[in-house]
Amino acid sequence: MHLLDAARTRFKCIPVVHEVAAGIAAEYFNETNTEGKKAFALVTAGPGLTNIVTAIAGAFLESRDLLVIGGQVKTIDLKTGQLRQRGIQELDGRSIVAPITTSSVAFSEMLDFSQVQDFLHRSQKPGPVFLEIPLDIQGANAEHLGATYALSTNIPRQSKIDYHDVLELIEQLKQSERPVLLIGGGLSRASIRKYVKLIESLNIPIMTTWNGMDRYGANLRNYWGRPNTWGQRSSNILIQQSDLIVAIGTRLGLQQTGFAWQKFAPLAKIYQIEIDSAELNKGHPKIFKGFLTDANLFLEEFLKLYENPTDAYREWLVFGEKVIEALPLSDTSNTYNPEYLNPYDFIETMSKLLDEKDVVVPCSSGGAFTVTMQAFHQKFGQIMVTNKGLASMGYGLSGALGACESTQRRTILIEGDGGLCQNLQELGTLSQQKLNIKVFVFSNSGYASIRMNQRSYFGGVHLGCDIETGLGLPDWSHISKAYAIDYFNLSRSSNLEPEIRSILERNGPALIEVMIDPEQTYFPKINSRVRGDGQMESNPLHVMSPDLSEEQSLRLVPFLHSQVPNN
Repeated sequence: MHLLDAARTRFKCIPVVHEVAAGIAAEYFNETNTEGKKAFALVTAGPGLTNIVTAIAGAFLESRDLLVIGGQVKTIDLKTGQLRQRGIQELDGRSIVAPITTSSVAFSEMLDFSQVQDFLHRSQKPGPVFLEIPLDIQGANAEHLGATYALSTNIPRQSKIDYHDVLELIEQLKQSERPVLLIGGGLSRASIRKYVKLIESLNIPIMTTWNGMDRYGANLRNYWGRPNTWGQRSSNILIQQSDLIVAIGTRLGLQQTGFAWQKFAPLAKIYQIEIDSAELNKGHPKIFKGFLTDANLFLEEFLKLYENPTDAYREWLVFGEKVIEALPLSDTSNTYNPEYLNPYDFIETMSKLLDEKDVVVPCSSGGAFTVTMQAFHQKFGQIMVTNKGLASMGYGLSGALGACESTQRRTILIEGDGGLCQNLQELGTLSQQKLNIKVFVFSNSGYASIRMNQRSYFGGVHLGCDIETGLGLPDWSHISKAYAIDYFNLSRSSNLEPEIRSILERNGPALIEVMIDPEQTYFPKINSRVRGDGQMESNPLHVMSPDLSEEQSLRLVPFLHSQVPNN
């Protein structure tokens, strides 16, 4: 209570209904803010801390700044020995979150600010910090500790560039015929804004990871999309046929390379530029060489030294455009009831209507998430943020609150009905704060991804994935009314473009129910097989379901048919 009393005199305080929302909102605030501002989360002891653990875990996996300050019982009430608990609501919060923080500290005495700053700056890689402060230390007289300091969580991250590394990469590009520059979230938006004209002028195809999605616009030159296990088929096919991948600011995780990582980019030399040595040395995928450095500094030096030949890779660029043209993002193999909206067409329409100043939050898991990540055409200047490392349901609304508060821009949340149910209490926060957030809810009576997996791998026996199998979901028109939020419904009968445009032009919050067929299929996707021993085995990135015809495969995947790996 002393922490809250202090915070209200120094900061803008936004109350949320559930602690996890505070953590998620603070993470997204910090990730989207371009002015150096930071948000932190303040929680009570015991259940307040356990409630925010999911948000701490998400920020940890995505390497994002998040400061959580928690209360604790008085120091004389802390348990000792074998006691499970002495103080009311007492839990050892520091130990609970220690594995998923860069610093987790329980105060045993008053500390001066230089000591606290040390906790914030212990890691070169961003991540959450937890400070647990007992009640008596909160309320103690701290005048003897000296002057007041301005809080800063901008962690100084030192790095150096080896110019020989840059020159080596440039030499490899000269020898390459089919290079790809894969941009990850480790490249800051500020760096890309500074150099976007130079990057656009490169004769090198540009791809992005999901976390790096908004670093480059789909409307910019030589953009080849987003490869991923749930990626765009054309992007997956093209990156698999490249002979040189420059992966800059991406950890090249399993979602990026495919779970069959041994078969990722079999023809390519992979250069990875990454700040974390553990990521360079993890062993998957097999990289040709890793450069341990800050991706932003490396990009700057690369662009200074690279002499861009005007006619380089012309055949490769023409080939890529043919592949992209041949494989539309709204795959015709998907089946859906014509009484409902096709989610892929809906996302393509939505992305066309949004402008470059919008913030887009594509939840974090499920059908609404993967459709958005596959089909959305981002414009350069838009901010897009998600948390796919943890891929927890329920992230979207809280994340949208933080992103909108941070940027003061119109914010578009695309969420599933199952995901929104897991954090719908924060509609109260949205209503109270009157933020300009448009909540588009894919309404398909449950968990589309779980339903699809049960259909694909377990004979279609459904359990706990929809209303018919016992999942309780609300009437969204009633929920909206309860929270005094404008409600709209988009169905097959809607005149989609003008109706969406009208909704977007309204100021303030709105909830829009988007009617999606519960039996909608979500293709293309990389299928896995259940082997005889019960283990799952996945296809490589370019082998997505449904299969290409033999003619398409020969025409669109010729390099994998005709060449052998060179690394």
